[in-house]
Amino acid sequence: MKEFNNIKNFIFDLDGTLYGQELLEKVFGQVSQRMGKFISQELNVDLKKAKELQINYFHRYNTSLNGLMVHHNINPKSFLSHVHRINLDFLKKDLVLREELIKLDSKKYIYTNGSVEHINQITTSLGIDDLFDGYFDIVDGNYIPKPEMEPFKVMLSKFKIDAKESCFIEDIAINLKTAKKLGMKTVWIENTEYWGKKNSDEDFIDLKVKDVCSLLKEINILKEA
Repeated sequence: MKEFNNIKNFIFDLDGTLYGQELLEKVFGQVSQRMGKFISQELNVDLKKAKELQINYFHRYNTSLNGLMVHHNINPKSFLSHVHRINLDFLKKDLVLREELIKLDSKKYIYTNGSVEHINQITTSLGIDDLFDGYFDIVDGNYIPKPEMEPFKVMLSKFKIDAKESCFIEDIAINLKTAKKLGMKTVWIENTEYWGKKNSDEDFIDLKVKDVCSLLKEINILKEA
């Protein structure tokens, strides 16, 4: 853990990273349902066919949106606005996370395949919306999703940070591969979801943790020592 003492920039994924894996289905269950309805309406297909396309495009293109843009010329802004219009009343302020983020004497950023509107919803619900130095969403990446190299480079340029002085924290293991190639420290949030844990036994992961709070507590304790 001592190698984290020299990290100047912590880059966090959003969903399943800044809140617990046990809440991921409550968030993405809604997002997924709204995706299916959007695809059904836009492509004039039934919900079963819409769900098949949604899953197929996700696995082929890393986001369903990417596939919809490639094959159906879907308007990405309309898609993002629709699918992230969800109810987050169940997501409560995380005072422990807030305290650890405040203690973390480094720059803090969020990088997600979702939208900045979704970032704002989640971070406001968690009570941490005022603690980050910058956001990078799918629009910033020109709708090219993680783990592609190009948006990672654009993200580093936007934040004006050095990859070798940075740490990337993510619950989808494969998204850490690109970060590692660029020279970042990588942390995987352990989970049992098929897509999340795929490739989690590979050596591009520097550290595995149960949740982001336990990671930040350890880092902050080491820095205080």
